[in-house]
Amino acid sequence: MRLIIAAVGRLKDGAERDLYDRYAARFDAAWRALSLGPIKLAEIGEARAATPQLRKADEAQRLLKATRSADVTVALEERGRSLSSEAFAQWIAERRDGGAKTLALLIGGPDGHGEAVLQPATLKLSLGAMTLPHGLARVVLAEQLYRAATILAGHPYHRV
Repeated sequence: MRLIIAAVGRLKDGAERDLYDRYAARFDAAWRALSLGPIKLAEIGEARAATPQLRKADEAQRLLKATRSADVTVALEERGRSLSSEAFAQWIAERRDGGAKTLALLIGGPDGHGEAVLQPATLKLSLGAMTLPHGLARVVLAEQLYRAATILAGHPYHRV
């Protein structure tokens, strides 16, 4: 199952980009035995519309366009479900084992996601109760995907 992280905004070179690249590379190195990956990153620019609703609608359409090949969509959402790392790994494995070919994980802009993303999302996922900058959310998501792969592989990276 391929993975797409589609995000509003672009990571600049620096610490966040380096950390994202590190965990994405680790995931990609481990994925073959698990029938997961590789991870593709699709970045879209922030909308310039006058109102938050119009910005969210524009960004939602572009996120959906970037992930139109996905069978399963996860919207990162502050009011979404909070899963443990083990539960997240199991959730991914269930989708993979159920025949999904592509899993898309969508990170919205500063105003959040538009309804066009939220309404059909298979899972609305929260990374926690605290607000994270979008670049850091990308890093946390990449690390959790790598952690999920190690959990599924029985690798000692994840310790309880």
